[in-house]
Amino acid sequence: MIVGLGTNSVDLVCTVPTAPSPTGPASKQRLTNFRHSCGGQVATTLSALAAFGVPTRYVGAFGSDANATLIRSELERRGVDLSRAVTRDAPNRFAVVIVDATTGERIVLWDRDEQLALTEDEVTIDAIRGARVVHVDDVDVRASTRAATLARSLGIDVTTDIDRAVDGIGELVAASTHPIFSEHVAAELTGETDPERALRKLRRTHSGLLTITLGANGAVALAGDTLIHAPGISVKPVDTTGAGDIFRAGFIFGLEQGWDVARLLRFANAAAAASCQRSGAIDSIPSLAEVTQLV
Repeated sequence: MIVGLGTNSVDLVCTVPTAPSPTGPASKQRLTNFRHSCGGQVATTLSALAAFGVPTRYVGAFGSDANATLIRSELERRGVDLSRAVTRDAPNRFAVVIVDATTGERIVLWDRDEQLALTEDEVTIDAIRGARVVHVDDVDVRASTRAATLARSLGIDVTTDIDRAVDGIGELVAASTHPIFSEHVAAELTGETDPERALRKLRRTHSGLLTITLGANGAVALAGDTLIHAPGISVKPVDTTGAGDIFRAGFIFGLEQGWDVARLLRFANAAAAASCQRSGAIDSIPSLAEVTQLV
C-alpha cells in the first residue's frame, strides 16, 4: 500500500493556439479545445500507481460541490482507497490550465478554500500504518511534515512532490527519505542553478537519495556521492499537465521493485513522457505496458 497525503483538484483544461501574451495578437485567442479533467498532485500520483497495479490510499480533503463529487468518483473508479479522506462544506480545489497547442507547455491557475487545509492534528499514525511508502506534497506543509515524521518512526520511506519553496519546506525535506524537487525549487533553496551543485549543497544536510526533475531533460539524482543523470525521453508533447506527478508515480514504482537508481529514473522519465502525449492530469496516465515500451 502506498499512502499519499496532499491535494486533489478538478481542472478546466483550455488549449490555445499559442502561448498567451498580455499584448499583441496572442492576447485574445479562441480556444481550440476545453474540458474538465481531474488532477491534483497527490491524487494524480496515486491514480498512476493504481494503474500500475499498486494499492493506494488517499489522505486529503474533498469539498462538497459538484467538483468534489467528480474527483471522488474518479479516484474511486481507479481503485484509490478514500477511507481516510475527509469532506468539508466548501468548494473543492480547482484550477484553470492553459495549454499551448504548439509546445504542450501549460500554465496553471488554481484556488483552494482554506477550509480544505489539513492540520497536523488530523494526521494520525493509523492513517499511514502498513504503508510501504508515504508520499506527500508541499501544500499543507505542516501536515505533510507530520505524516513524514510518523512514517519515519515506523521505518517507512517518504517521497515528496516539492514544487514551491514555501515556509517550513526545510523541515519537510529533512523528514523525508527520498525528497524530489522541481528544478526551480532546488535552485531557490540552494542558490545554485546548476542541478549537480544544488544536489551537492543539499547533501550537506540530507543523507538520503536526492532527486531533481528537469522537465524534457529528464532527471538527476545524488545517491551517496554518485551523480546519476537519466536523460528525458523524446516525445511530441500534447499537454505536460501532470507529468511531474506521474514521474513520481514511476519513481515510487521503481522503489517498490527494488530497482537501482538509474533504472528507476529511466522508468519515471518514461512514465512522464508517455503522459505528455495525452491531455489532462489523471486522464493522461499511461498503462504499465505503455511505460515499459517507452523504456
